Amino acid sequence: MALSAFFVIGAVVAAATSLALLFPDSPLAQLWRLNPQARAGFARMGPWAAVLMGSVAVACASTARGLWSLTWWGQRLAIALLVVNLIGNAANAVIRGDLRTLIGVPIAGGLIAYLLSSPVRGAFGTSNLHP
Repeated sequence: MALSAFFVIGAVVAAATSLALLFPDSPLAQLWRLNPQARAGFARMGPWAAVLMGSVAVACASTARGLWSLTWWGQRLAIALLVVNLIGNAANAVIRGDLRTLIGVPIAGGLIAYLLSSPVRGAFGTSNLHP
């Protein structure tokens, strides 16, 4: 349940970011005060940034639903998104030199390990990772 909530929060944040990119003069533009570097990075991507963040929102919402329902695809989607997040955090630390992103590596790794543990695989009916 907590992991499902984690992905709901991710969906809300990604959707808000997408909307802030689509409507730069809206009240959502205040979000950029939290991370002005992100706004600059998204600006370099052009309109694709809003599409990307919208896709992340849909992926997170789908994952939350799949986890909540204890479906095998929800577990797999969660693992896939966490792997992408882990790689992104590590890449940001190496390429951009932003060592703060390294905090996400053990968190994502721990969540992946949790999702791959025997009791959790059993709860999702994927003890051998086949549906």
